[in-house]
Amino acid sequence: MQSNDVSDTLTLPVSLDLAAATSLKQEFLSRRGRKIHLDGANVARAGVPCLQVLLAARRLWADDQIEWVSGKFSVELVSALNELGIGLERFGLEKEPAK
Repeated sequence: MQSNDVSDTLTLPVSLDLAAATSLKQEFLSRRGRKIHLDGANVARAGVPCLQVLLAARRLWADDQIEWVSGKFSVELVSALNELGIGLERFGLEKEPAK
């Protein structure tokens, strides 16, 4: 799939809990095929279902060869990823945020 020139920002909600997983999935699917900028700076809680959605979306963008840019990730989001052994490099990030 070829990307177009439209870049879309997806700001993650404060709570990435089970209730947010379905709507997060829909947010990603509605942006499929477009460059995306992911902003996770405001995330205060992150559960496994939403982290799975994030990983699946990242894989879709990689498979489609569409640009994906990760902005800031909150300390809480990084901590949740680390607890599951998910490296920040999977999201294009090089290091943990300052505490």
